[in-house]
Amino acid sequence: MNQSKLTSQSCDLFNIPFFQFAQMKKFCPQDIPRIKADYKAHWDTWKATILQVAAELGTPFAKPHIESWTNGWQVRGHFFAYFKYEYNLNSAAILSVLLNRRRLSVSLDWHCYRADRSQINVKQYNQWLENFDFARFAELDIWRGDESEYDDFRKVSELRQQDLTLRSDDDFWCIGRNAEKNELDKLDATQFIAESIRGLLPLYETCHQVKP
Repeated sequence: MNQSKLTSQSCDLFNIPFFQFAQMKKFCPQDIPRIKADYKAHWDTWKATILQVAAELGTPFAKPHIESWTNGWQVRGHFFAYFKYEYNLNSAAILSVLLNRRRLSVSLDWHCYRADRSQINVKQYNQWLENFDFARFAELDIWRGDESEYDDFRKVSELRQQDLTLRSDDDFWCIGRNAEKNELDKLDATQFIAESIRGLLPLYETCHQVKP
C-alpha cells in the first residue's frame, strides 16, 4: 500500500482487537504479517507528514520527536509526535500531534513522562491560563490533561475563566485543534498541523516566560 496522505483509513488502522504481539500470536497469528505491514505503511505516511510540517515550520524548532509504531512487544494504539523550540528541548511543554482511531489532534500539552527532567514545572506550564484571551482562542478545543484522547472536547467559547480553575498542583489543561476522522479525507493534514502549531505558539511561549 502506497499512501501519500493521512485519511480516514489512517484512523481505521487502530481498530484492531489486540495490540500486543503475544495476544495476536495466541488468537490471530495469521493476521500478524498484515497488521505489521499496514502499520509500517501508515506510519511511513505519518512520519513523512510530520517531517513536511517540520520543513514548513523551520527555525527555531528542533527536529521533531516521532514515536515508533511499535515498542517491540506491541503496536501502538495511536501515532504520536511532538515539536519543541531548539532552546526548550529540556521542557516538558510540547506541541503534540496525535492520530488515533477517532481524530487527528494538535495541541499544547504537558508531557508528564518528562516532568521530572523538565526545565520548567507544571505550574510554569500553566502560565498560559493566566489572563487567557478567550476571544482570540475561541474556536480552539480545550480539555483537561486527564481526559481521554477519545473524549468529546469543549470549545474555548463554551468556558469562562472560573471553569479553568486547576483542581490540584498536578492538574493542567491542553488546548488545540482536532480534525475528526471523517474530515481527514478532505483535509491537507500538513497544512492543518502547521497552522495549528503556529496558532498555539503565543501560549507555548508563555509557558517558558520567566517571571521576575
